[in-house]
Amino acid sequence: MLRHIPTLPDPRVLVGTDTSDDAAVYRLDDERAIVATVDYITPIVDDPAAFGAVAAANSISDIYAMAGQPLFALNVVGFPRDKLPLEMLGQILAAGAAKAAEAGIPVIGGHSIDDPEPKYGMVVVGLVHPERIVANVGARPGDRIFLTKPIGTGIITTAIKRGCARPAAIDAALASMTELNRTAGDAMREVGVHAATDVTGFGLLGHLGEVAKASGVGVRLYAGRVPLLPEVLDLAAEGVVPGGTLRNRASLAERLRWHPEIDEPLQLALCDAQTSGGLLIAVGAERASALAAALAARGALAAEVAEVLGPDPAGRIEVVP
Repeated sequence: MLRHIPTLPDPRVLVGTDTSDDAAVYRLDDERAIVATVDYITPIVDDPAAFGAVAAANSISDIYAMAGQPLFALNVVGFPRDKLPLEMLGQILAAGAAKAAEAGIPVIGGHSIDDPEPKYGMVVVGLVHPERIVANVGARPGDRIFLTKPIGTGIITTAIKRGCARPAAIDAALASMTELNRTAGDAMREVGVHAATDVTGFGLLGHLGEVAKASGVGVRLYAGRVPLLPEVLDLAAEGVVPGGTLRNRASLAERLRWHPEIDEPLQLALCDAQTSGGLLIAVGAERASALAAALAARGALAAEVAEVLGPDPAGRIEVVP
């Protein structure tokens, strides 16, 4: 669809729409480039404050995924003013501001519209050195790929909507979704990595596939190494799966090769549409242990889940136990 939208070539655009990356990057000078992103979501939980915190963390994540440092945020709001109390909107915005403050940035404005369905997110602007951008392009044969949060939030939030999620699963999902990716971003900047992205709506395999195709390489994912949130496989086995997860798996069908031991629930978990997921980081094998140590030192998860194979323009993924 985007191919029909006219573009204005500009050599200062360092990252644009070509590779479906996490944020846009625009060079200011030899030392500075702007990193800018916009993201907003519909409620995935009933609690307004939890929704606000998740949406803010999700929006800020794109800056960390590009190895940037966030500067400030603007709110993007849709709210049914005649159907829900404005106090609820106040709780959403207060929680978003608190999460931004945790990231060390102010919320300095925004825009709202009257909307039948609540929506909330942020425009986030940051800075990065033009020579130190980490994009979703650049993974190399032999690289190791790390994941910094467990997956399964789409399945658990679907269970919340259906009233069948247990407290332990809910608490774990909320803790994951409200956790900033700042520590993971700091670790990858310290070590030096080849590529990164955050795991959101296209699921773990969808975003891994974007990195693989953009980089022109094949990838092997070790399913048994992927950390899962509590009860995800049980819920998937019971059919508690969001539509986006099913669409993710279908869209990847021609590029995936499943090992026979990867059963249906695990396939669905690996394709599960995430909100505010972790970073997926490709690093040279010689620096893999340094990245794992840097993540661990900051209290971040350091799950080595995949490796980059040889050149492959299609960006195919082999999934093994």
